[in-house]
Amino acid sequence: MSMKADAVIIGGGVMGCSILYNLAARGLKKVVLLERDLLGSGSTGRSSGVVRMHYSNEIHARMAWLSLEVLRDFDQIVGGDSGFVQTGFVIISGEADVEAFRANVAMHQTVGIQTSIISREDAKEVAPGFYLDDCAAIAYEPQSGYADPSGTASAYARRARDLGATVQLQTPAIGIEVTGGHVVAVQTADERIETPMAVVATGPWSRRFLLQHGVDLPLEATRHEVIHLKRPMERLPYHPGGGDIDRLVYFRPEGSDLTLVGNGNIEEPVEDPEVYAPRPSQSFIQEVWSRLAHRIPVMEDAEYSTGYAGLYTSTPDSHPIMDRVEGTDGLYICTGFSGHGFKLSPMVGVLMSELMLDGKATTIDISPLRMSRFREGDLNRPSYGFRVLV
Repeated sequence: MSMKADAVIIGGGVMGCSILYNLAARGLKKVVLLERDLLGSGSTGRSSGVVRMHYSNEIHARMAWLSLEVLRDFDQIVGGDSGFVQTGFVIISGEADVEAFRANVAMHQTVGIQTSIISREDAKEVAPGFYLDDCAAIAYEPQSGYADPSGTASAYARRARDLGATVQLQTPAIGIEVTGGHVVAVQTADERIETPMAVVATGPWSRRFLLQHGVDLPLEATRHEVIHLKRPMERLPYHPGGGDIDRLVYFRPEGSDLTLVGNGNIEEPVEDPEVYAPRPSQSFIQEVWSRLAHRIPVMEDAEYSTGYAGLYTSTPDSHPIMDRVEGTDGLYICTGFSGHGFKLSPMVGVLMSELMLDGKATTIDISPLRMSRFREGDLNRPSYGFRVLV
């Protein structure tokens, strides 16, 4: 069986769904998304959902800032619900990183992000119960929060369908057909979809899939863990989200009485994205709980609720690849977000649609995310050792 499409998106995580919607919103009538399982069933469904702007590189900060507006006002801009909850976000630096930290906050302010370095006294107002005596500097983003990654992916897909796009679930792409240096079709088990454009947005499956088509990129699937702790509500009814550069821990409130905690530096390479331990190890639980309790002492008396593990698709510089494939007209790559993806996803869809339809992303210059940077040795250089905030 055969059908025709103007573009095919391979991968139904939040990136693929955002690209699908933005192409359809730009007027592309026959756009097809292929998902091997269900929408958001890969990395998206196990994202921490944190929405904040503090990064050590401007391109991430700009993407996060512009994405915040979409996630916050999703119903008005896209239609539907992203599940965004505003909590504020506190970023804490120790002495080792304080110079870079101050420079990054200044860069964020230049971008337009609402953020500032605050005193310990002011920090105690927005983050009651935090231990701050060992902090060299503290920044605060009042507009940050968290949202629902799977819900956002589904909302993008629903709106794309409203605009005429097609979503095929449990339909893995087997391969991309290239003739004379041009994409001509995407093949599934049951049909051949004729198309001049294909986007690979397959997360931790990307390296394996791209190798089948002669594209070798330094992508690695890595396992990361997250836990939920039940707060002692009478002593800590609420707290903002936060990233502790010194203690290598990030956290945010979850629902009415839980706190989500993670550490992006503790990782484990995964050979097969379909085979990995889905629950956090006891050693991780103890380690990250101890780090959190240093910063929020009352959390030493919290109760363990649950936890999970998910996969990042990591690159050597912890920045994604958003580019066209050299030598293959119509083939695009959108992967390698290294744990940063969800909070950037609204802009990812905008920028990829510009790249595909206009020949160049114009809202933000994405040349630092080109695939050739690895060959050229021109990697993005983070200023923190805490990879969550690069």
